Amino acid sequence: MALSIRLSRGGSKKRPYYRIVVADARSPRDGKFIEKIGNYNPLLAKDSENRVVLDADRAKHWLSVGAQPTDRVARFLDAAGVRERAARTNPNKGKPGEKATERAEERADKLKAQEEAAAAAAAAPAAEEPAADAPAGDEAATEETAA
Repeated sequence: MALSIRLSRGGSKKRPYYRIVVADARSPRDGKFIEKIGNYNPLLAKDSENRVVLDADRAKHWLSVGAQPTDRVARFLDAAGVRERAARTNPNKGKPGEKATERAEERADKLKAQEEAAAAAAAAPAAEEPAADAPAGDEAATEETAA
């Protein structure tokens, strides 16, 4: 018989409350269990001492018998100092996906093209100084006609 230390949900709708139970791995989540070894109330503050209540001696017993904790219960057992849990790292967690990377590259290319165009436009009027004076003359002509 494969044993599992897992959470069994109780409470009402939108107000979860969990029992930490030892159960046969094949039994339903909220179904028959062998022993209740603690409880977990996710609605309490994270620093509250009543958020996770765990009978460490019984947890050690069931672990020695071969019960396998779920990931969430393994975190609770690690916090209680009953069983060490290896820290998992996912180096790719923060990286964007393929499509997002493609979009970012396209945006970078467009921005680079705009900067090059702006640089070329800025270089062209510098070569043609008289053309820059012509619009000033047009403004003077419009002022005379308006007066």
